[in-house]
Amino acid sequence: MVEIDTTSKQATPRDDSRTRRTRVVVIGAGFGGIGTAVRLTQAGIDDFVILERAQEPGGTWQVNTYPGAQCDIPSILYSFSFAPNPNWTRLYPLQPEIYDYLRDCVRKFGLEDRLHCGQEVTDASWDEDKQLWRVHTEDCIWEAQFLVGATGPFSAPAVPNLPGLDSFEGQVFHTADWNHDHDLNGERIAVVGTGASAVQIIPRLQPIAQALTVFQRTPTWILPHPDQPMTGWPSTLFERVPAAQRIARKSLDLLQEAMVPGFVYKPALLKGLGALGRAHLRRQVRDPQLRAKLLPQFTFGCKRPTFSNAYYPALASSNVDVVTDGITEVRSNGIVTADGALHEVDTIIMGTGFKMGDNPSFGIIKGRDGRSIAEAWNGSAEAFLGTTINGFPNFFMILGPNSVVYTSQVVTIEAQVEYISSCVQQMDEQGIRTIDVRADVQQQFVDETDRRLATSVWNTGGCSSYYLVDGGRNFTFYGGFNRSFRARTRRADLTHYERRWPVVEATGNFDAASEATGNVDAASEATGNFRESVRSQ
Repeated sequence: MVEIDTTSKQATPRDDSRTRRTRVVVIGAGFGGIGTAVRLTQAGIDDFVILERAQEPGGTWQVNTYPGAQCDIPSILYSFSFAPNPNWTRLYPLQPEIYDYLRDCVRKFGLEDRLHCGQEVTDASWDEDKQLWRVHTEDCIWEAQFLVGATGPFSAPAVPNLPGLDSFEGQVFHTADWNHDHDLNGERIAVVGTGASAVQIIPRLQPIAQALTVFQRTPTWILPHPDQPMTGWPSTLFERVPAAQRIARKSLDLLQEAMVPGFVYKPALLKGLGALGRAHLRRQVRDPQLRAKLLPQFTFGCKRPTFSNAYYPALASSNVDVVTDGITEVRSNGIVTADGALHEVDTIIMGTGFKMGDNPSFGIIKGRDGRSIAEAWNGSAEAFLGTTINGFPNFFMILGPNSVVYTSQVVTIEAQVEYISSCVQQMDEQGIRTIDVRADVQQQFVDETDRRLATSVWNTGGCSSYYLVDGGRNFTFYGGFNRSFRARTRRADLTHYERRWPVVEATGNFDAASEATGNVDAASEATGNFRESVRSQ
């Protein structure tokens, strides 16, 4: 395992012992944060810090350590194009291997000195007078020209508010907070939820449990898992002929791209995959009553489908009971369902996913008028290209609303960090101090995305999913081809933004002028100086 110094680094104090200055603050050290940092470095922007609340980098792959945790995207695609790994051991990598890959990226690209672990951001507010971001952690306050939110959609576990849960006398934990110290052997175990993490953990629990009770609200589509070892000749080929891995990556990307018409424009094209899912269920589950419980009643693709060759056999085992009645309460010794039955258990494991649209960081990042992202959105997450939000100057987010393309999220991340880099570089070239995406531009993007997604399987497939916010708006997907999103983010068009230049006064200090002043020449020298000092208000 790669050893990384994750202790908090000390920077030179600016105004007092708790205030430090940098050009860019990046929140989060998962794929998004690391990808942003690497691209900034490649662009010659090395004055930045990465703030990570955990004690190690890795994001969701540092946190989700439950047995069987595995990516459902091929490893060749679920990695950075600029950091190919020829030594993946499986086509679909397990958590430890992805975690080590990200740590290796930190080392390979020399990010250790800019990485501050154990630093949870408690507040990040735009200072309109000083035209900068003030980012608070327990240890210090960072002042920065730019803020990048890379906390990701899987950073806040969703735990259902079950009546009486506090009265349960056994162990309760979420798959994202796995209790490795607790021995589950021989226990009566309850798993609440049947999403991706539950599909992966249930086959690991079934052989060791005395009894396993699975509480299912909605079944999910399961496809045969195409996973296979990558050791041997594939690894040797990729190591000796790097172009072969690039070709394999491009081929997989095109294969994913070919799925877009079915998911976005004509869900009827997905009937073949639905038939494959039904055949997989029939082949692995002989009991017709259990099979009926496990067959989804919505169109394939409406919820994220999952791969597994072990999930159905585990559910069909004699020590497993699949319960479809809703949970009404939790008692000291078990779970009560709507039919009045008490299911006695020793441990409750929540496989209930994450707060996709209710990330805690949305409540602490505050823009120009002092409103948080959550307040600005007011239940309807909206951004331009999933990256910038009106009213939040010089703020960029990774995997924001309507940014996900139907392939690896790393593809989206690389497109977004390219866009962020383009914004910053053009601002430097033009002497621009701040940018804030225009409200009309953002709304136009939201409207066009909504029109594309209106016919998508996610909107019309007859399910309730985390892709949709209350009211039914799809805030997750871009709703188009991957190449379209990459083309739109390759180079930023700053006319989409309200721009402000620093204006040199007779005193030599700076003030901010709107684009309407047209005072670009006066600002040319100021850009470099602004990085070092801001006028005291």
